[in-house]
Amino acid sequence: MLVWGTFIAVILIFLALDLGVFNRTPHIISTKEATKWTAIWVTISFLFSGVIYWLYGSGLIANADNLTPNNATIKYITGYLIELSLSVDNIFVIAVIFTSFKIPLKYQHRVLFWGILGAIIFRALMIFFGVILINKFSFTTYIFGAFLIFTAFKMLVSKDEEFQPKKSFVYRQIRKFVPITSHMNGEHFFVKMKHINAATPLFIALIIIEFTDILFALDSIPAILAITSDPFLVFTSNIFAILGLRSMYFFLSNMLAKFDYLKYSLIAILTFVGIKLILAHHIKFAEWISLLVIAVSLAAGIIASIKANKEEKAI
Repeated sequence: MLVWGTFIAVILIFLALDLGVFNRTPHIISTKEATKWTAIWVTISFLFSGVIYWLYGSGLIANADNLTPNNATIKYITGYLIELSLSVDNIFVIAVIFTSFKIPLKYQHRVLFWGILGAIIFRALMIFFGVILINKFSFTTYIFGAFLIFTAFKMLVSKDEEFQPKKSFVYRQIRKFVPITSHMNGEHFFVKMKHINAATPLFIALIIIEFTDILFALDSIPAILAITSDPFLVFTSNIFAILGLRSMYFFLSNMLAKFDYLKYSLIAILTFVGIKLILAHHIKFAEWISLLVIAVSLAAGIIASIKANKEEKAI
């Protein structure tokens, strides 16, 4: 419990510094600043693999699966890359939500900050129950695997329909319980209007982002459970992917439209992970195979997108 407590405390300190020091004053996140923070979070995430190696080598962490330091490290890196790659779709949705509710650029970081806190709590609960299900009921691996393959198939055949937040189920339910105003009140989530507290667009955007993250987690949690059911590895890789999501959003939101073929990378990753889950009780894949499949899928999607963009410009 000491390791868990220390990790969570360090993350909370990072978040406190983020909002209280580095982003105390609302401002527009420039591409340069987003690039810097993306590089920082990715670097910290990979450096943490060294901590994983040390923890699993020293016996300071509960190791129910008897993982060697090397295996634990590879599982952590693989899980982190899966979570990071699956968060790409999330960035698309966040951009649509902010545009729909006309959230000013300088307040978007604040919304994402509180969204991250909610995502950490919800994902921790989902990981906890997911690990219990897999450890207690072995057949759940078949259910999770089939769900991931179905998700991949749905992504393949579905048409790219524009997400409309104001027509979503969540937005309609919020309106039933909370008065909503279209007026902004600085960085505040609520504003006093005629003796009532009305929710500003910032609050509505935050709630919808929280619920969409839960929906995305329904894919990402089973995907990482295919790599390992070790709760510490699942939790830490998830948290680092989430923490890097904010800076990645400001870094990639204007560039994602250029990477059309990343969709097929995600389909390939989800399909592979789903097959791996279904075959988990019969075939043991070497750790490096999962890492290789993810790296090759992402690289192929990026290269194909860049090549297609060059051909379009040449025409």
